[in-house]
Amino acid sequence: MNPLRTTRTLVASATAVVLALGTASLAQGAVPADHDDDQITIGIKFDQPGIGLKTPDGTYTGFDVDVATYIAKQLGHEPDQIVWKEAKSADRETMLQRGDVDFIAASYSINDERAEKVDFAGPYLLAHQDVLIRADDDSIKQPSDLNDKRLCSVTGSTSAQNVKDEIAPDAQLQEYGGYSECLTGLENGVIDALTTDDSILAGYAAQEEFKGKFKLGGFELSNENYGIGVQKGSDLKDKINTALEKMVDDGSWDAAVEKNFGPANYQNEPAPQIGVIVD
Repeated sequence: MNPLRTTRTLVASATAVVLALGTASLAQGAVPADHDDDQITIGIKFDQPGIGLKTPDGTYTGFDVDVATYIAKQLGHEPDQIVWKEAKSADRETMLQRGDVDFIAASYSINDERAEKVDFAGPYLLAHQDVLIRADDDSIKQPSDLNDKRLCSVTGSTSAQNVKDEIAPDAQLQEYGGYSECLTGLENGVIDALTTDDSILAGYAAQEEFKGKFKLGGFELSNENYGIGVQKGSDLKDKINTALEKMVDDGSWDAAVEKNFGPANYQNEPAPQIGVIVD
């Protein structure tokens, strides 16, 4: 046999094995080879004021942004070493599984179905499903008052349907394309209430153009434990939990809540005990 041909065959075979192993690793969510060790990539919402918002000037604001920035600092990364990626609700598990991000902080409620696919640090915030109403509306004082009211949520959301199915079956459910449309309808009197997580509602109500116009019902219709999503089996989970505990202990958590939700008079729950899920 020609020795040169044999050498070429062995090189080609070895190359194929390396490529196959590399492809398999990426499929399992490994960090790409061109990853900069000085950087950390974090998934957040880009369209939720008070939670995670990409502003017109390209900066990022919100409670999740502040929490994620604090965690990154504890992991050894300065703010200018953070790469922010939009984490839409339907994409979060896939982003983690593929290794597109190091972790996700995006109003990410911990539940059993998600926990089968990814791991969660936290919880770092206990939110509740609630309603937002006009500040001068005294007709909605308890959940049952939503009967015969025009109730809005975004298309595809389960929040409004939960109210209609379990709390106020006679509510007039209206679905809009986005929360901003619901807010406009609420402001103009076209709808009577908007429902989703109270933290999200508080973020919208705290916007400068809406200050003083809306109030939260304070109904606590469900418990939503917000967690930090990481890849299944990642050692980041314990490190992030340690960072969250420090954030609570040194007062940074309270400062972030006041900064992002304070203008809406959001009656937030105290910082949750890290690692304890509230049913």
